[in-house]
Amino acid sequence: MLVSILTAGAEAAESAGLPQLDASTWPSQLFWLAVTFGLLYWVMSSMILPRIGAAIEERRDRIADDLDKAAESRRLAEEAETAFNRALADARAKAQAVTGEAREEVNAEIDAMRKDAEAAISAKTAVAEQHIASLKASAEAKVREAAQETTRAVVEALIHETPTPAVVDAAIAKAVKA
Repeated sequence: MLVSILTAGAEAAESAGLPQLDASTWPSQLFWLAVTFGLLYWVMSSMILPRIGAAIEERRDRIADDLDKAAESRRLAEEAETAFNRALADARAKAQAVTGEAREEVNAEIDAMRKDAEAAISAKTAVAEQHIASLKASAEAKVREAAQETTRAVVEALIHETPTPAVVDAAIAKAVKA
């Protein structure tokens, strides 16, 4: 049954032929072609293409704005970097100035402390030298006195006479010179 339906449809198509190749239907085909083309042209030019053009223009504007913002951001970043480098250089210069001032203050304090210490040492040295001189004089006097007593004692033990202080002093002076 299916085969009979298909064969009947094929025989009908062969007897009728292709309608688009029939020359008697060409004027109406050309008319509807022109109407369809015109309608599609009008729809494309009045509705679709303006929307596409607007979308393209909007995208172009957005890209241009983004590029402008990027250029502005870059300029601001470069200005910020320049300001940062300038501030860093200023901070380094200030730090060096402060360090120099602190070094000078410390050196001045060290010099003052050194002078004070030298003065204190000089004063203590002078006092110590005076004390040493007095001890030396006292020691010389005690040594001379011990020498006199020893000389007197030796002379008395040897010759059983007490020598005079002038004779003892002369003998000690002679011994010191030798």
